[in-house]
Amino acid sequence: MYFCILNRQKLWRINLYCYLDECGDQNLASFDPQFPIFTLCGIVVSEEQDKVLTERINVLKKEIWNNINIIFHSRDIRKCQNGFEVLFDLDVKKRFFQGVNDILGDNGYVVVCCSILKEPYIRQYGKLNDVYGLSLSYIMERVVFYLDSLGLTDIELCTIIEKRGKKEDASLLNYYNQLLDRGTYWVDSHRMKKVFKKFDMRWKSENIIGLQIADLIAYPVTRHVLNPNGVNLAFDVLKKNIFQLNGKVYGMKIFPKEQGK
Repeated sequence: MYFCILNRQKLWRINLYCYLDECGDQNLASFDPQFPIFTLCGIVVSEEQDKVLTERINVLKKEIWNNINIIFHSRDIRKCQNGFEVLFDLDVKKRFFQGVNDILGDNGYVVVCCSILKEPYIRQYGKLNDVYGLSLSYIMERVVFYLDSLGLTDIELCTIIEKRGKKEDASLLNYYNQLLDRGTYWVDSHRMKKVFKKFDMRWKSENIIGLQIADLIAYPVTRHVLNPNGVNLAFDVLKKNIFQLNGKVYGMKIFPKEQGK
């Protein structure tokens, strides 16, 4: 992985970004039985590699749309809407997906995600809890695991997430600060604060490439969780970037684990 190369070069300080986006909604009281899941997906990327990914995505945008203003959104891409009508042209569609797969297939980023299975969750814990905050806790502790595994001595990590609304943003910031203050079962407050230094919320219209990549990854990850044996070419492309340590997958948390699975 890219960060491992940086570690071997003994760089004493590295600036990182953790971009977060979701797939599905966090509503437990009412949800689509055909899509009973919520996924929060993060990518961790160095500042240098973030620039590389941004440039590569913008080159693809220019190739297909002749500008960089279109914002990649998984749902719009799947439905060929909101600027993605050009994908009705099968030749253009082929070039687009080949370009996306070439970018996501590289190892310049690491995936850390959490999927909440709503039906078993409700059976065990009820409908009152907020699965967004729970997912965030799993992602933050696994980002700590990942960066600890690299042995970097000085990290400046900025977490960036898409704005959703005044109330939702305030709630999310509260979750984030609580995790910094309390830690989790596996990661105490000191370790959390050592890694997570900045928190920023940005609008979709700001065209942040890291957020768009997190969005593109969240859907195939979610489809894989719902149907692990189904055909999922996008997941096959990116799965090698899901955080693993000593042969164990830490970067794809599924909660709760159902009995017999």
